[in-house]
Amino acid sequence: MKAEQPWQQGTLIRRYKRFLADVVTAKGEHITIHCPNTGSMRNCISEGAPCWYSRSDSKTRKYPHTWEVATTPEGHLAGINTGRANHLVREAIEAGIIESLAGYPSLRAEVKYGAENSRIDFLLSGAGPDCYVEVKNVTLMERAGEGLFPDAVSSRGTKHLRELISVAREGQRAVLLFCVQHSGIEHVSPADDIDPLYAKTLREAATAGVEVLAYGAAIEPEHSEIRLQRALPVLL
Repeated sequence: MKAEQPWQQGTLIRRYKRFLADVVTAKGEHITIHCPNTGSMRNCISEGAPCWYSRSDSKTRKYPHTWEVATTPEGHLAGINTGRANHLVREAIEAGIIESLAGYPSLRAEVKYGAENSRIDFLLSGAGPDCYVEVKNVTLMERAGEGLFPDAVSSRGTKHLRELISVAREGQRAVLLFCVQHSGIEHVSPADDIDPLYAKTLREAATAGVEVLAYGAAIEPEHSEIRLQRALPVLL
């Protein structure tokens, strides 16, 4: 995924009120930008470090700039715009990068399904059993190389796992795909200490036949680009 307009580099001052961040631009101007991340962004924020942001030409936006990439306390890069995750996964599926999800003639997004009134991120069909793909963005690293999900208690995430378990038990393909937007993460595990119920349900899902995948992204803010490029191990 390459941005239509080049990202701009700045220096992060702080994130606050969940959806806002203050930044100093390359020209020394202090601006407030939108933070498109509902999570805790734990271990993603390093005040005084470089960050990158996009700009929208929409005249209706109060804050025209959107935070895209952060520098972590360890010096890694993290794609913190969770809205990009589905675009990255769709692009990777259509390009054949995620080999186990290749070969489906039809790809639909945000399809209603399940007993708990959910929407699946992607429904792949037309080649055997339908394939339901749920995408989760991973940016939390607390130990070197280890990505963790979630970064805060996620009852919604646990609900999605229950829905995927039902899909698998009905004989369809059910896939949980961790989109890893963090340059330092080499494998992914459930965050037992943060959300033990999610971790427990994830292991139950894997036992029930839900396929759990992880793909790591190449993050190149100097080129205004992030793309999924390699499979990562999932350690349950």
